[in-house]
Amino acid sequence: MINIANMTKPFAQRIAAMNAMYKLPASDRPAVPADVRDRLVKFKATLLDEVHEIDAIVELSKNGDSAADIAVAIADLLGDIIVYCRSEALKYGLPLEEVLDVIMDSNESKLDANGNPIYDANGKFLKGPNYWKPEPKIKALLVQRGIQGGRA
Repeated sequence: MINIANMTKPFAQRIAAMNAMYKLPASDRPAVPADVRDRLVKFKATLLDEVHEIDAIVELSKNGDSAADIAVAIADLLGDIIVYCRSEALKYGLPLEEVLDVIMDSNESKLDANGNPIYDANGKFLKGPNYWKPEPKIKALLVQRGIQGGRA
Protein backbone atom coordinates (compact mmCIF):
# COMPACT_ATOMS: atom_id res chain seq x y z
CA MET A 1 0.00 0.00 0.00
CA ILE A 2 1.30 3.46 -0.88
CA ASN A 3 1.71 5.81 2.07
CA ILE A 4 0.51 9.18 0.75
CA ALA A 5 2.10 11.05 3.69
CA ASN A 6 5.54 9.75 2.68
CA MET A 7 5.10 10.90 -0.92
CA THR A 8 5.31 14.54 0.17
CA LYS A 9 8.56 14.09 2.11
CA PRO A 10 11.87 14.83 0.40
CA PHE A 11 13.74 11.71 -0.69
CA ALA A 12 16.53 12.21 1.86
CA GLN A 13 13.96 12.30 4.68
CA ARG A 14 12.37 9.10 3.43
CA ILE A 15 15.78 7.42 3.36
CA ALA A 16 16.43 8.60 6.94
CA ALA A 17 13.07 7.17 8.01
CA MET A 18 13.86 3.90 6.24
CA ASN A 19 17.29 3.64 7.89
CA ALA A 20 15.67 4.26 11.27
CA MET A 21 12.90 1.73 10.60
CA TYR A 22 15.40 -0.98 9.63
CA LYS A 23 17.84 0.02 12.38
CA LEU A 24 20.56 0.93 9.89
CA PRO A 25 23.32 3.32 10.91
CA ALA A 26 22.89 7.03 10.24
CA SER A 27 25.15 9.96 10.93
CA ASP A 28 24.22 13.63 11.01
CA ARG A 29 27.69 14.69 9.93
CA PRO A 30 30.42 13.13 7.80
CA ALA A 31 32.11 10.24 9.56
CA VAL A 32 34.40 7.37 8.66
CA PRO A 33 33.73 4.56 11.13
CA ALA A 34 36.34 2.07 12.31
CA ASP A 35 34.58 -0.73 10.40
CA VAL A 36 34.66 1.15 7.08
CA ARG A 37 36.37 -1.71 5.21
CA ASP A 38 33.74 -4.25 6.25
CA ARG A 39 30.92 -1.85 5.41
CA LEU A 40 32.35 -1.11 1.98
CA VAL A 41 32.81 -4.80 1.16
CA LYS A 42 29.16 -5.45 2.08
CA PHE A 43 27.99 -2.41 0.11
CA LYS A 44 29.94 -3.60 -2.93
CA ALA A 45 28.29 -7.03 -2.67
CA THR A 46 24.86 -5.41 -2.51
CA LEU A 47 25.57 -3.24 -5.54
CA LEU A 48 26.97 -6.19 -7.49
CA ASP A 49 23.77 -8.14 -6.78
CA GLU A 50 21.83 -5.25 -8.28
CA VAL A 51 24.19 -4.87 -11.26
CA HIS A 52 23.80 -8.57 -12.04
CA GLU A 53 20.07 -7.93 -12.46
CA ILE A 54 21.04 -6.28 -15.75
CA ASP A 55 21.56 -9.78 -17.15
CA ALA A 56 17.91 -10.60 -16.46
CA ILE A 57 16.85 -7.38 -18.18
CA VAL A 58 18.99 -8.26 -21.20
CA GLU A 59 17.20 -11.63 -21.28
CA LEU A 60 13.83 -9.86 -21.24
CA SER A 61 14.96 -7.95 -24.30
CA LYS A 62 16.24 -11.09 -26.04
CA ASN A 63 12.96 -12.86 -25.31
CA GLY A 64 10.97 -10.08 -26.92
CA ASP A 65 9.26 -8.87 -23.76
CA SER A 66 7.31 -5.63 -24.06
CA ALA A 67 9.01 -2.26 -23.93
CA ALA A 68 6.91 -1.49 -20.83
CA ASP A 69 8.17 -4.59 -18.99
CA ILE A 70 11.77 -3.82 -19.92
CA ALA A 71 11.38 -0.17 -18.89
CA VAL A 72 9.86 -1.22 -15.54
CA ALA A 73 12.78 -3.58 -14.91
CA ILE A 74 15.31 -0.84 -15.76
CA ALA A 75 13.49 1.70 -13.58
CA ASP A 76 13.39 -0.74 -10.66
CA LEU A 77 17.10 -1.53 -11.08
CA LEU A 78 18.15 2.11 -11.21
CA GLY A 79 15.81 3.06 -8.37
CA ASP A 80 17.16 0.31 -6.14
CA ILE A 81 20.74 1.41 -6.82
CA ILE A 82 19.88 5.03 -5.99
CA VAL A 83 18.14 3.98 -2.76
CA TYR A 84 21.12 1.84 -1.73
CA CYS A 85 23.55 4.65 -2.52
CA ARG A 86 21.52 7.31 -0.67
CA SER A 87 21.13 5.04 2.35
CA GLU A 88 24.86 4.31 2.34
CA ALA A 89 25.63 8.04 2.16
CA LEU A 90 23.45 8.58 5.24
CA LYS A 91 25.38 5.89 7.11
CA TYR A 92 28.51 8.00 6.58
CA GLY A 93 26.72 11.32 7.14
CA LEU A 94 27.56 12.42 3.61
CA PRO A 95 25.50 15.32 2.21
CA LEU A 96 24.96 13.42 -1.03
CA GLU A 97 22.80 16.00 -2.79
CA GLU A 98 25.47 18.65 -2.21
CA VAL A 99 28.20 16.26 -3.35
CA LEU A 100 26.20 15.58 -6.52
CA ASP A 101 25.94 19.34 -7.15
CA VAL A 102 29.75 19.61 -6.96
CA ILE A 103 30.15 16.65 -9.31
CA MET A 104 27.65 18.10 -11.79
CA ASP A 105 29.44 21.47 -11.69
CA SER A 106 32.69 19.64 -12.43
CA ASN A 107 31.07 17.74 -15.31
CA GLU A 108 29.84 21.02 -16.77
CA SER A 109 33.39 22.40 -16.59
CA LYS A 110 34.49 19.83 -19.19
CA LEU A 111 33.16 21.92 -22.09
CA ASP A 112 35.46 23.82 -24.43
CA ALA A 113 35.98 27.59 -24.20
CA ASN A 114 32.79 28.15 -26.25
CA GLY A 115 30.64 25.88 -24.08
CA ASN A 116 30.64 22.95 -26.50
CA PRO A 117 31.40 19.31 -25.77
CA ILE A 118 34.72 17.91 -26.97
CA TYR A 119 34.85 14.37 -28.37
CA ASP A 120 37.71 12.14 -29.47
CA ALA A 121 37.62 10.05 -32.66
CA ASN A 122 35.65 7.31 -30.86
CA GLY A 123 33.04 9.68 -29.51
CA LYS A 124 34.41 9.75 -25.96
CA PHE A 125 33.70 12.97 -24.09
CA LEU A 126 36.95 14.80 -23.24
CA LYS A 127 37.83 17.34 -20.58
CA GLY A 128 38.01 20.94 -21.76
CA PRO A 129 40.50 23.64 -20.77
CA ASN A 130 38.36 24.82 -17.83
CA TYR A 131 37.87 21.37 -16.28
CA TRP A 132 38.39 21.06 -12.56
CA LYS A 133 38.41 17.91 -10.42
CA PRO A 134 35.54 17.69 -7.92
CA GLU A 135 37.48 16.00 -5.10
CA PRO A 136 39.01 19.17 -3.57
CA LYS A 137 35.59 20.83 -3.36
CA ILE A 138 34.03 17.66 -1.97
CA LYS A 139 36.77 17.52 0.67
CA ALA A 140 36.17 21.18 1.56
CA LEU A 141 32.43 20.46 1.88
CA LEU A 142 33.06 17.51 4.20
CA VAL A 143 35.55 19.47 6.31
CA GLN A 144 33.04 22.31 6.55
CA ARG A 145 30.45 19.77 7.73
CA GLY A 146 32.84 18.51 10.43
CA ILE A 147 34.18 15.21 9.09
CA GLN A 148 35.04 12.91 11.97
CA GLY A 149 36.59 9.52 12.50
CA GLY A 150 39.96 7.89 12.61
CA ARG A 151 40.47 8.14 8.86
CA ALA A 152 39.65 11.82 8.29
